[in-house]
Amino acid sequence: MTLRIDRRSLILTGTLGLGALAIPGFSFAQALARGFTHSVASGEPGPDTMLLWTRYVPADRGAVKVKAEVSKTEDFARIVSGGEQITGPWRDHTAKITVEGLEPGTSYFYRFVAPDGSFSPVGRTKTLPVGNVGKYGIAIFSCSNMPYGYFNAYGHAAARGDIDLWLHLGDYLYEYAAGGYAPESGPVGGRVPEPAGEIIHLADYRLRYASYRSDPDLQELHRVKPMLAQMDDHESANNSREMSAQNNQPGEADWNDRRAAALQAYKEWMPVSETPWSSYDVGTLATLFRTESRLLYRSDEPELAPLFASADAQKALVAFRDGALQDPARTMLGTEQEAWLGHALKKSTRSGQKWQLVNFGTIMGKQNIPVQAMDWLKPDASARTKAYVQAGVMASKLGIPSDLDNWGGFPAARARFLKSAQAAGANLLVLCGDSHNAWAFDLGQDGKPAGVEFAGHSVSSPGYEQATGADPKVVAAALVAASPELKWCDTSRRGYMALTLTPEKASNDWVMMDTITQRTLKASVGHTVVVTRGRNVMA
Repeated sequence: MTLRIDRRSLILTGTLGLGALAIPGFSFAQALARGFTHSVASGEPGPDTMLLWTRYVPADRGAVKVKAEVSKTEDFARIVSGGEQITGPWRDHTAKITVEGLEPGTSYFYRFVAPDGSFSPVGRTKTLPVGNVGKYGIAIFSCSNMPYGYFNAYGHAAARGDIDLWLHLGDYLYEYAAGGYAPESGPVGGRVPEPAGEIIHLADYRLRYASYRSDPDLQELHRVKPMLAQMDDHESANNSREMSAQNNQPGEADWNDRRAAALQAYKEWMPVSETPWSSYDVGTLATLFRTESRLLYRSDEPELAPLFASADAQKALVAFRDGALQDPARTMLGTEQEAWLGHALKKSTRSGQKWQLVNFGTIMGKQNIPVQAMDWLKPDASARTKAYVQAGVMASKLGIPSDLDNWGGFPAARARFLKSAQAAGANLLVLCGDSHNAWAFDLGQDGKPAGVEFAGHSVSSPGYEQATGADPKVVAAALVAASPELKWCDTSRRGYMALTLTPEKASNDWVMMDTITQRTLKASVGHTVVVTRGRNVMA
């Protein structure tokens, strides 16, 4: 039985937490509770600072001041840092407090205190180290779709002792209405996020975050590990860019208004700062670069459909390949961010950092669709799916990337970035998500190595296996054979990446969960890639 409360009643309660009703184990009473409704989180660590997050709803649903406390011991016998903030309905009762005066590379306990003396759950976090660092572990996630299954990957990483930080590279949630992007057989375990309709307005986005953040495995990972997060498209609408989005249909909303609502809710509900991009030094071991490559600066995605409909499709595609696709004005990052990133890469290498990790939402490695891809489709594949694959095969034959929404649609911008990494002498590791599948690429530019890309499979969103009936090993082998930069892939399993950095080597595990249709932490390492510093190619 699923309890339903209309959106107006829900908003008037001030809780925006009834998404918990859709998650097994959450009761009606819990969903209506006041107080600390969604546990705690930490993010954007520095060597002596940390951003702390919580949500507190007072009985009168008005303004309230909450206090953060930080201690080295779980009993909070000695408070070593903290802060205060006034929150209320104007920011959906969320609070973000950046605490200072912490010690580098140190683990801390933290909690929030309400005016009535009640406490939030106790969180754990860890500052960034300084100086020489022998080893550092990072868990990397993307694409978590609640109806498709349990967030077992989050729970698995939360239980590990070798993870110092976690990254989310986007699609933290999905904007669709119930059934809009969900299994045909129905949502796994009754996991239907609220609201029931597509999220368009600020109240919708807030409620969707409240619903996702009620997931116990996601809450636990937020509680025990600091994070770095950045948006991809589904935090707003599918295939979003500066001027529009594929899934912002006529009559739904003015795109600027919808984008602003999505950004506001994201900044309210996530442990993130106001800066769209930044860098973080892990001692002298690495610099992590958080980027914005989706909502603020990205140029419009090229459309191939009109070209396929032309009298001479092949001629039109070749003209596009050699002309419009190469336009240097088309950008992922915008000129200001491009310039910042190029200079920051140089600064990192000149200061002696061993590795440069750059996080993007979408894949950079070049991919082609092999001619035998049509044979992989399930017999009942939709006409739309068949047409999509046919178009991809034809485009790949002509040297046009298979996905123009990722860096394949921005070749000039891609070349500028890789050249800047080469000029800086970077030991470049590019980390990406978005595709729902697992990939490892050797990135090259002008015939020379430029770096290695680790692209992550999804937490729960479906990959190639949703449309293909072929053996995943056959699919993977054909994709690798058709794509020179691609060295390995997996197109059928869900999970996360676990990256371990040492001064001389970077080792990336693709952790594969046994299942997402049941809540379990059983998993195995599906593949490991090692990169030796100074080579910019896989071992």
